[in-house]
Amino acid sequence: MIIGVLKEIKTEENRVSMTPSGAEVASQHGHTVLVEKSAGVGSGFSDEEYQRMGAIVVDDAAEIYARADMVMHVKEPLAPEYDLIKENQIIFTYLHLAADATLTRALVDRRSINIAYETIQKVDGSLPLLTPMSEVAGRMAVQQAAKYLEMTYGGRGLLLSGVPGVEPATVVILGGGVVGTNAAKMACGLGAKVFVLDKNLERLRYLSDVMPSNCFLLASSPAAIRDLVKKADVVIGAVLVPGAKAPKLVTRDMLSTMKKGAVLVDVAIDQGGCFETSKPTTHKEPIYTVDGIVHYCVANMPGAVAKTSTLALTNATLPYALEIANKGWRRAMKENPEIARGANVIAGRVTHAGVAEAHGLEHVPLESLL
Repeated sequence: MIIGVLKEIKTEENRVSMTPSGAEVASQHGHTVLVEKSAGVGSGFSDEEYQRMGAIVVDDAAEIYARADMVMHVKEPLAPEYDLIKENQIIFTYLHLAADATLTRALVDRRSINIAYETIQKVDGSLPLLTPMSEVAGRMAVQQAAKYLEMTYGGRGLLLSGVPGVEPATVVILGGGVVGTNAAKMACGLGAKVFVLDKNLERLRYLSDVMPSNCFLLASSPAAIRDLVKKADVVIGAVLVPGAKAPKLVTRDMLSTMKKGAVLVDVAIDQGGCFETSKPTTHKEPIYTVDGIVHYCVANMPGAVAKTSTLALTNATLPYALEIANKGWRRAMKENPEIARGANVIAGRVTHAGVAEAHGLEHVPLESLL
């Protein structure tokens, strides 16, 4: 199979979907790897490194789309790419289609084979290709919150950790999954007073065993959220419904009850955001203020630490990319239910129920297309 690795064009996105060592492994499996010129530069990988590992460097995205059987991205295709996508071409990337009706309809029209990193799912419910970026985003969320609490950015002027004789900041984390757990580790390590809310009591019991004494685990409910946001200096939105839109847990009305200069970090923004006042921002312009509350809603947070993120991402995605390339998408989906769960839009049909529901489109079971 010919595998194409694109240069990311989303604002301030420096990751790349395959490292030179990943290209070497794919080449050893008999595949041809095309890499767009300068695709890896933002992550510290030169074109020469890819060439030494057996990849072919090509001039632009148009050539990648024209020649490749499978196109790999980190972020979703953007509008200038829609017309380049070919029928039956495999698009393997983060798609987040439930939050993007325009892209969903474009992929339906192009009749391509669209497999989303974020909905590939193991039997135990874990999301192996979302996990590494969730780990990065969870840890980054606390770093960013600590920065934007500074008065320079409109924050409350608090040091997250406090100092002897001065109490630390209060951090409220909505969701105890991978993002929430990593955010809690960072916030607790800095000495903040941390509350983690989740609906899953078994998850809360587990976190109770592993988190330090400055982390408080609470069952999530609208009442608990309303109460805690009043006390919070930082609220981190870390909820996920795989493949579907994130629920709006913090409403506009709640902002008026919060401390002025508090910081909201919405890690769920890729799935539409879990704060009613959230809208996507970029690393170049990461924050805005609503009712005196600072909002940080960067949709590609791990892109700011591209080297770490690219290495972590390739570790996770490469085995799945190789299986798809080795077997073809149909056989790979038949033999591996994890890959089958990654199917979002296949040959013009929406095969993921969450995406279909989000946009009022017909849901076609994947089995009927295999």
